[in-house]
Amino acid sequence: MERKDEQQLFERLKSHPSTEACGHFLLSQPSLHRNEIYTALLFDRLHRKMEVVEQLHAEAVQNWNQTFYLLYFRTLGDSQNQQAYLSLARKVPYKIVLRERLVPHAVEAMLFGASGLLDLYEDDDYTLSLRRLFEHLAAKYEITPMHIDEWTLGNIRPANHPVLRLAQAAEFFSQDEFIMNRAMNCKNEEDICRMFCISTSDYWRTHYIPGTKSDEQPKRIGKFKANIIGINLVALLQFAYGSYTGSESLRENALSLLEQLPAESNRYISAWQNMGLSPQNAFDSQSLLQLSTQYCATRRCEECPVGRRLVRKIMQTLKEV
Repeated sequence: MERKDEQQLFERLKSHPSTEACGHFLLSQPSLHRNEIYTALLFDRLHRKMEVVEQLHAEAVQNWNQTFYLLYFRTLGDSQNQQAYLSLARKVPYKIVLRERLVPHAVEAMLFGASGLLDLYEDDDYTLSLRRLFEHLAAKYEITPMHIDEWTLGNIRPANHPVLRLAQAAEFFSQDEFIMNRAMNCKNEEDICRMFCISTSDYWRTHYIPGTKSDEQPKRIGKFKANIIGINLVALLQFAYGSYTGSESLRENALSLLEQLPAESNRYISAWQNMGLSPQNAFDSQSLLQLSTQYCATRRCEECPVGRRLVRKIMQTLKEV
């Protein structure tokens, strides 16, 4: 009978909007208990996302620098172009970038040439020089350009356009060959911004798109985007690499970094904020994202750390009545 009552409670829970019952329950919890729930959700999320890291690490033949490189491109743009960025990173692997990074504009030429994006725009002297350099490098490394229809370019803000993101990526990977070491040493928001808030080469100061001049201004990765990279690339890779090498201190550093980074702002987090739950940092917001996307969205209440605790509390209350 008890099992039947429990199942009925789960069915009732599934019939309500996620933020209604679960939000009230989380708000009612002492901060210590709420933090325990957040921690369970965060570890759940990190282990799920580590599957992606493991797949990329296997693809990179256990090379962590190439793994970082692939994950960087996967994180760089919007979700609709995630696979396009990954395809580009596979066509221009990190070992080639390392060989050519000290040649002026070589990384930019390879990324733009391999992306196929230059074909969308009129040429000027700079883009023609990129094309000529790419022809040489493509022959040298057997790089085949992508088809332009692999990219989704509609309804994208200028600051997040693949052209600008690739210019920023080219400058980032041209500057430093010890990227993995630097990422493993990031401990706070300042470290993340210092590493990732990169300006493009001078040409892009006066261009949003190739061949067309605009008002001059720096085209750098802003703090908001850098923090997203910190959450989805650096903290994740610290946790994954710490797990791979058995370094508990690095795993702890990943959790501490999430506590130092600001909470994300998106529709999932807004729904919880409307309930009165305001995440204090990325540790909290990543936990609530896991709750929303992996449990609430699929009505997996029986498996959910919040759902199980809520039903257990109700059952205990019913016994006491």
